[in-house]
Amino acid sequence: MSSSALLPLIAGSAAVAGVARRLRFSAPLLLVAVGLAAAYVPGVPTYTLDPGLVLPLVLPPLLYTAALDSSYRSLRANVRPVAMLSIGFVLFSTVVVGLIVYAAIPGLPIAAAFVLGAVVAPPDAVAATAIARRVGLPARVVTILQGESLVNDATAITAYRVAVAAALGEGFSWGTAFGEFLLAALGGTAVGLVLMVPLQWARQRLQDPLLLNTFSLLVPFAAYAAAEAFHASGVIAVVVVGLYLGHHAHTVDFALRLQEDSVWRMVAFILESTVFALIGLQLPVVLRALRGYSSAELLGWALLVLGAVIVVRFVWCWPATYLPILLSSRIREREGVPEWTRPFVIAWAGMRGVVSLAVAFSIPETVDDGSPFPGRELILYLTFVVVIGTLLLQGLTLPKLVRLLPLPEVDPQRRVLIQAQAQNDASLAAVDRLDQLLTDPRNQLPEALEQRLRRVLERRQNGVWERLGAAVDEETGESADAVYRRLGKATIAAERDVFVELRDSDRIDDELLRRLIRQLDYEEALVDHAEE
Repeated sequence: MSSSALLPLIAGSAAVAGVARRLRFSAPLLLVAVGLAAAYVPGVPTYTLDPGLVLPLVLPPLLYTAALDSSYRSLRANVRPVAMLSIGFVLFSTVVVGLIVYAAIPGLPIAAAFVLGAVVAPPDAVAATAIARRVGLPARVVTILQGESLVNDATAITAYRVAVAAALGEGFSWGTAFGEFLLAALGGTAVGLVLMVPLQWARQRLQDPLLLNTFSLLVPFAAYAAAEAFHASGVIAVVVVGLYLGHHAHTVDFALRLQEDSVWRMVAFILESTVFALIGLQLPVVLRALRGYSSAELLGWALLVLGAVIVVRFVWCWPATYLPILLSSRIREREGVPEWTRPFVIAWAGMRGVVSLAVAFSIPETVDDGSPFPGRELILYLTFVVVIGTLLLQGLTLPKLVRLLPLPEVDPQRRVLIQAQAQNDASLAAVDRLDQLLTDPRNQLPEALEQRLRRVLERRQNGVWERLGAAVDEETGESADAVYRRLGKATIAAERDVFVELRDSDRIDDELLRRLIRQLDYEEALVDHAEE
């Protein structure tokens, strides 16, 4: 892909994603739809997914940002359902979909059918959780989907490599397959465990924002490459490192942390937008390679594989949810019996994405004897149908489904109450610490400054409590939180205008202006995220 074609792709993807955000529409779905339409616009270059770029250059930062934003404690609390999906379901789907494809498509070897099963097994690492958060799914469902998407790519890629080796004529044995999976899982975990502590140590000691952001951008690629060098799972290594660094993010200086967060948000936005646009743009590439099949055959097989991928997930999710609870009284007492809606939503949220397409494009063109890889073009086509079909069918209907189903409702008042109590406890501790510090003669302050510190602490302590019971204004429809943020930002904007006016009248210079504006930016960030 030339640089002249890459720039319009990135800029166009970002523009479409920006429109989706403004319209409050799912960006992945709009990007895929626009990509499908743009693929046949005259003058649009042909974009081909290069697995040599997508897997080592796109997948690590996307997984890393997802891991940084994940909760290690929540994932640990849900390790059983996450493992049942990220490992159990992927292997189950690989085998069942492979057998269905082998039985339905004449002439396709079983090893090639299992290759297709492995390729379409893992749900996407971005689409499911992005849509889940937007539609307001319960926190535990989001945690399970997010945890699944962090690990399932490693399982699928390992299963894919075993199936490809069998298709290439290198033979297959359950012992070899189990050994490869064990090496990938344990090796990737070991590499992540070895790297995470020194990476955190270096991250805490980098005080230059430029160096920290550069270091942060290199972390996922270094973890991925180190694991792959040992033939272990780079995906798992990245996830382990990301979870550890995210869990200890509070140890980094606040200003550096804010800047690092902004950088990663930008990187994730660009990569996600470009990746989903690329999915839609692959249609001409996939169709051009198809030869020797009738339209009726292609349509029938596509519907069969798409239906099998969706149904197999439902077949897995119900037993995986209820059997452990029925068989173990300890699990039943700890977790209770979930409503039927939870496995139903988790099953329907199984959208596939760019990893499936990238892995499909990495299928070798020939086997060991030099003959063409059996059914490679057909596997590419069926993978494309599954990715597009699940993204559009399940992605478009998931929000409506969530609104119709009797899911446990998120209680915003309870969240604010917990926040208020936490803020109250922290403020009391801060007041005690301030009293201790002020007993030291070296820390003596003028009365005005001491009272100012105390007022800041008191304001933090009382702010959330004051907003807790505030109702929505009947006339404007705004909540007290919304009014608080609006008025706070308006007063900060007034201060900013004064600073700019002083600069324009040569009463302060640009360096001082930037310093003052930065202080206001921190204040506005506090106001803007008051509810959070």
